[in-house]
Amino acid sequence: MSTPVFYICGADEAGRGPIAGPVVAAAVILDPENPILGITDSKKLSEKKRNALSLEIKEKALAWAIAQCDANEIDEINILQASMLAMKRAIESLPISAHKALIDGNRVPKLAIAAEAIIKGDLKEACIGAASILAKVERDRQMLEWHERYPEYNFAQHKAYGTAAHLEALQKHGASPIHRKSFRPVREVIEAAEASEAAEAAEAQA
Repeated sequence: MSTPVFYICGADEAGRGPIAGPVVAAAVILDPENPILGITDSKKLSEKKRNALSLEIKEKALAWAIAQCDANEIDEINILQASMLAMKRAIESLPISAHKALIDGNRVPKLAIAAEAIIKGDLKEACIGAASILAKVERDRQMLEWHERYPEYNFAQHKAYGTAAHLEALQKHGASPIHRKSFRPVREVIEAAEASEAAEAAEAQA
């Protein structure tokens, strides 16, 4: 009689800090019979290494899934809840149902299965590290696509983090449809533009 298989998935997200674009999450069930060398926190890897590992993870893992929350959802429910929701969506989208989820950080999303939060989990558990790589590669890919649509913000360079160049572009061009309106730098630009428009309207009526 064969021993029942107990599937553990790792989950992580990418994109909590940026001021535009989605927060992307991934969930991965690795194959213990098919190990992958070099998995770690995605931020500690070069872009080339991340991309190579992403392909290898998708090829060798027993199951993987990617999900996200866009900027509108982030503004609606806040970035923490959006991060949790994106991870929940990824875990629940796995083609093989996991029995337990290991989550990077100190909180877990609401799931129908057991879950454990692990601080710096992407360094401690390969399945979480694998999820961090898939999430980071997918989010970066999407930001390159958004760069094509809104080149004035140079998303290809900073991936929507609040760099000096990004904040300067935001001041110059205003907020794009994918900017997170609830984030302070974006909110301040929008409020300033609205105040300016109101002043101009009042002046026109005077």
